[in-house]
Amino acid sequence: MLAYIGLGSNLNRPKEQIKNALITLNSTKDVKVVGLSSLYQSKPIDDLKQPDYINAICQVDTHLTALELLYVCQGIETKQHRVREKKWGARTIDLDIIIYGVKVIASKQLIVPHLQMINRAFVLVPLAELEPNFKVPVLGHIQDLIAKLDITKLIKL
Repeated sequence: MLAYIGLGSNLNRPKEQIKNALITLNSTKDVKVVGLSSLYQSKPIDDLKQPDYINAICQVDTHLTALELLYVCQGIETKQHRVREKKWGARTIDLDIIIYGVKVIASKQLIVPHLQMINRAFVLVPLAELEPNFKVPVLGHIQDLIAKLDITKLIKL
């Protein structure tokens, strides 16, 4: 199964946090990182007073179920000292399953495609870098989704 995972960090050397998460993800049994977007710098959501984020999207080939992949991602966040104090707060690392094949999942633990992806240039632009003609399940063509967003503040590094 091909899945796309969003990575973001704005604490403790964000580029290193993303690199470490990718290394751990790739070394996980039944998960292979097969694609990686460029890094992008973005402002915090709602202009919260915190450092800018570094974001990327990776493509993984996995034999794990979506929930198993979620648990792997959460384990990596814990290993890298992610603290969940407040919604959209600063973080060492954030891993979100954005897409899991063509599946639509709506459970208490996981919603895929990611609910907020259509509002986030830092998700859609790197995803389009990997898959420029991608059709997001239920939501539509990636280029149409990007056209609805202001991407001027997103900086490709």
